[in-house]
Amino acid sequence: MSAAGSNSGWEVVIGLEIHAQLATTSKIFSASSTAYGAEPNTQANLVDLGYPGVLPVLNKEVVRMAALFGLAVNATVARRSVFARKNYFYPDLPKGYQISQLELPIVEHGEMFITDADGNEKRIGITRAHLEEDAGKSIHEGLDTSSGIDLNRAGTPLLEIVSEPDLRSAKEAVAYLKKIHTIVRYLGISDGNMQEGSFRCDANVSVRPMGQEELGTRAELKNLNSFRFIEKAINLEVERQIDRIEDGGTVVQETRLYDSDKDETRSMRSKEEANDYRYFPDPDLLPVEISDEYIEAVRESMPELPVAKQSRFVDEYGLKIDDAEILTASRALADYYEAVVEATGATAQIAANWVIGDLAGALNREGKDIGESNISAADLAGLVSRIHDNTISGKIAKQVFEAMWDGEGPADEIIAAKGLKQITDSSAIEAVVDTVIADNPEQVAEYKAGKDKLIGFFVGKVMQETKGQANPGQVNQILKDKLSS
Repeated sequence: MSAAGSNSGWEVVIGLEIHAQLATTSKIFSASSTAYGAEPNTQANLVDLGYPGVLPVLNKEVVRMAALFGLAVNATVARRSVFARKNYFYPDLPKGYQISQLELPIVEHGEMFITDADGNEKRIGITRAHLEEDAGKSIHEGLDTSSGIDLNRAGTPLLEIVSEPDLRSAKEAVAYLKKIHTIVRYLGISDGNMQEGSFRCDANVSVRPMGQEELGTRAELKNLNSFRFIEKAINLEVERQIDRIEDGGTVVQETRLYDSDKDETRSMRSKEEANDYRYFPDPDLLPVEISDEYIEAVRESMPELPVAKQSRFVDEYGLKIDDAEILTASRALADYYEAVVEATGATAQIAANWVIGDLAGALNREGKDIGESNISAADLAGLVSRIHDNTISGKIAKQVFEAMWDGEGPADEIIAAKGLKQITDSSAIEAVVDTVIADNPEQVAEYKAGKDKLIGFFVGKVMQETKGQANPGQVNQILKDKLSS
């Protein structure tokens, strides 16, 4: 194979078109439900199906959501935007056209920042974000040689977010995609569920010789719906294009599909241009006109965004930057963490350690999201408080945590029921230490001869005798005092 593996001598150019399904309860131009999982063709009315004589009515909530996104990415929110008809035939497009925006989109000229491979901040331009309706869905599974059409999704509101071709690797593309994913979820404008298709993207990929200004011929990878598949598909396509060119061939402009089962991309159709769709303003929809006052009202309703929240967690709670970044990766996780801190007082770092460590581990183990946690923020705060006030040690706390996760009750009840309260009575610890020292004269002699590491042996013996309940700090200090006398 050629230099494709390392891309030596070639520059990769990537632009993403992200389709975020907006979290409205009804569709963009009709009152049909957008709820996921209904029986096929039970959530499509005459407007969605494009019956003669029916008229679309714009859902005002989609305008607010688009404006929120525009403000969040430092974009221009258009005071006047226009819907157009994008004409093409597809079996799951009942009207024969899709209502979208072309010349006057609602959002233009935004930006997002990612961290590149060298650890530097890199700006990725956002060309536009426009509103449009989704098409239906073709179904092939379980139908032998036939295909089924489910029109429940037809008319579902989408915000299509189009980046500049500023991305230079699959890793950068995924980093940018994750940032957008986080933003739309923070804003509450999309649930971002990739498995259900409410957050998916198309990737425009091309290569050019290093140093060349002119862009290469691009191929579009269609409907990618997982971060892992996106990275794999882009890398495969880059390799395919470089190999094609180095073997003397040419790359053609086309739409390609990524097959995750075969781990390959394959051609679907030649790539259309805008004029192939015969766009024209939709005669049934008035231009969308919004005022400066409306924009300011939307701005004031905006929640604290991830970058600002991360900085606040560092300044207000004294967290390490890496911990703050993890905790602010989702709004729900950040809210959970803050609820723990507020209920415990001055234990912000201990709380962070437990949310990032044991809680995240338990959630991952069972494939759950923070909203499905077996332990509420208030209950985890109770556990953190018992660690902070030395009622239990960190080691015992892990045992308590597992009992809480298994539904045995809050921390205080478990500690009392299992007799797990930490021993902090110095005289009681001293008595155990004296017994351990008396029972291990050889190790005592070796320790006094200079084998300092044997302190761990003695600590282990004391903890064993106290069933792990002695305060480790006190055990260490008392042992050192007695062994040095």
